Amino acid sequence: MHESGRKARGCSFRAAVARAWVCALPLMAAAAWGQAPALPRPVAQALARAQVPASAVSMRVVELGSGRVRLSHRAQEPMNPASVTKLITTSAALELLGPQHTWTTTVLAEGALDGEVLHGALVLRGGGDPKLVVERLQALMAQVQASGVKAVRGDIVLDRSLFRPAAVHPGDFDGEPLKPYNVQADALLINFQSVVMTFTPEPGQQRVRVKVEPPLAGVQMDASVPLAADASCQDWRGGLKATLEQPLRLQFAGAYPLSCGERVWPYAYPEPGRFAERAVEAAWRGQGGGLSGRVRWATPEESASLKAQGSLGGGKPRLKLDAPSVPLAEVVHDINKFSNNVMAQQVFYTLGLRSRSAEAPAGTLEAGRAVVLDWWRQALPTSPLPVLGNGSGLNREERLTAQALGELLQRMALSPRAPELLASLPVAGVDATMRQRASTVAGRAWLKTGSLRDVSAIAGYAQGTGGQRYAVVGLINHSNAGPARAALDALVQWVVETDGPHGQRTLVVKEP
Repeated sequence: MHESGRKARGCSFRAAVARAWVCALPLMAAAAWGQAPALPRPVAQALARAQVPASAVSMRVVELGSGRVRLSHRAQEPMNPASVTKLITTSAALELLGPQHTWTTTVLAEGALDGEVLHGALVLRGGGDPKLVVERLQALMAQVQASGVKAVRGDIVLDRSLFRPAAVHPGDFDGEPLKPYNVQADALLINFQSVVMTFTPEPGQQRVRVKVEPPLAGVQMDASVPLAADASCQDWRGGLKATLEQPLRLQFAGAYPLSCGERVWPYAYPEPGRFAERAVEAAWRGQGGGLSGRVRWATPEESASLKAQGSLGGGKPRLKLDAPSVPLAEVVHDINKFSNNVMAQQVFYTLGLRSRSAEAPAGTLEAGRAVVLDWWRQALPTSPLPVLGNGSGLNREERLTAQALGELLQRMALSPRAPELLASLPVAGVDATMRQRASTVAGRAWLKTGSLRDVSAIAGYAQGTGGQRYAVVGLINHSNAGPARAALDALVQWVVETDGPHGQRTLVVKEP
């Protein structure tokens, strides 16, 4: 039993007491690091081991339904929530757009059609689809050809003008431009602008087969790499000596350890502005399509004509195909389960398309913020507004209080969109970003995680052994936030295991 469930020095506990009470726990480890006595013993001990003071921590636990506060520690202090911000973006999207919302990528064939040859332009208009992966792109190109256009005597023109993203270099955040989490939003986002390499050892041939997706026109890629039979798998990526920074040549000067088995290595394409051009051309030719011109981006004039008249030159297209995306509910699942930053940005920009403000033109980052904050004011009128970046949490200026986030979770638990949000959250000890965390209470907590260099966070729901369900928020902003993740797992375990059918093992505290 936890300390809160038995008599502690200087205070007593009575199971029949229905009202909240304050009890100072004798936490020696906590005192060593300046911890406030409000924190549960396992949490304080984990923080002490990580050398993180209570002043760097914010926590809130509220029982769903009754609104009874079980734990509140610095819950009104603005903190950087990291990827937990995605809960705001996805909640707003589920309520404003609906779980069945889809994005549409449109293909237009413009010019004269002579048999199966188009004398003109084939236009691909981006509609903001967050999950236009290579398989769906290839299927779309095959659909165009099945519709009667098998060769283009002209250009394939790409239009991304629906969004007007901020001019950000992929390496601006942390100097890691090849990390997929740094990919920026794009109205014609293909395969997350990332390349995925799969390494499969073939011991009989003393080599490792390399599969690279998606194919990219004009890019040479090594199809195999030498096998290192006795090498350690500890730094297998470094041992490959890959030339990831070269946009036109992917090769390996090293070897791959046999002991690694099959591994996958995703990376962001080093020339993001050319990724869609290369991917579309490869997909078109890969399906058997002919092309005499090139794949290029639409000019501003062409984009304006597409927006105003639905075509490049004002005429009626010979062919129009609309390719819908997967529904928003599936996108939300991927965003929260796997903390996909660029998908969250795509949703954020999509919400910004609803803006009618001159100060925040539709399709801009400012518009996304304005729409989400307007939603917040209506949904949570008494909660302080969050400070938002791009909707993904990949931002060092974002701020949110644990109390406000807890109130959002309480509201969403009562929303008609609660099933979709809950299904999107990683399950403790079971899957996604929580697969190897809080395993002692596996299957009893559904939590979005957040992690930056100086931030560790969790937020979501937990079900106690007594059957009660809780909104749980834990935020740590400190240089040792990484090692302090154990304190967040301890918080979840405390919530689950100290729950009782009558609340007799519940600790409720006041703000310190």
